[in-house]
Amino acid sequence: MKRFALVCALAALVLAPAAAQELNIINDAGAPQVNGASGRLRDDPAVQGGKALRVAVRGKGANPWDVAVESAITQPVKAGDELLLAFWARLEKGEGGATTTTLQYNGVQLSAAPYTAQFAGPGEIGPEWKLVEVRGKATADHAAGTLKATIHLATAAQTVDLGPIFVVNLGQ
Repeated sequence: MKRFALVCALAALVLAPAAAQELNIINDAGAPQVNGASGRLRDDPAVQGGKALRVAVRGKGANPWDVAVESAITQPVKAGDELLLAFWARLEKGEGGATTTTLQYNGVQLSAAPYTAQFAGPGEIGPEWKLVEVRGKATADHAAGTLKATIHLATAAQTVDLGPIFVVNLGQ
C-alpha cells in the first residue's frame, strides 16, 4: 500500500509541482548528471513526465561507478532522517541479449571523497518501466549540496533508460 501511495504521489508531481513540497523532495528530480558515458534525453510517453534519459554503457567498467547517474541533494539532512531514493528505470538493451539486469548500487552518499554511503541497495529492472525504491537513514547531519543520489551502471554492456530520480526526506 505504501508503494501505491508513493507512485500516486510521484505521478502527481507532473500535474502539480507544489506536491514536491508536500513530499519534501530534496533533489532536482529532473536534472541528473551522467558520469563516464553520454546520456541522451528522449521522449517516452510510458514514463512519468514523458522524458527518459538513455545511458549506453559500452562495457563492464573496472569499477561499477565508472558509469554513474547522479542527482545532487540540494537540501540539508539531519542525522536519523529517513530518506527514500526512488527512480523509474528500464533495461533497453542487455549484455548478450539479457532481458533483465540488477542495478547493484543505488544509494545516497557523500558528494566528495571519501564518498561514504549513507545507504544503498540493488534493484532489478527489465524491459518495462519499474519504480525502484531504496530506503535508509542519514548517519549524520549534512549541509545542502554535500550528499548525492547515485546509480552505478558500469556492471555490464547495457543500455538503461531512467525517468525522474527522486530523493524524499521522510523525516525522523
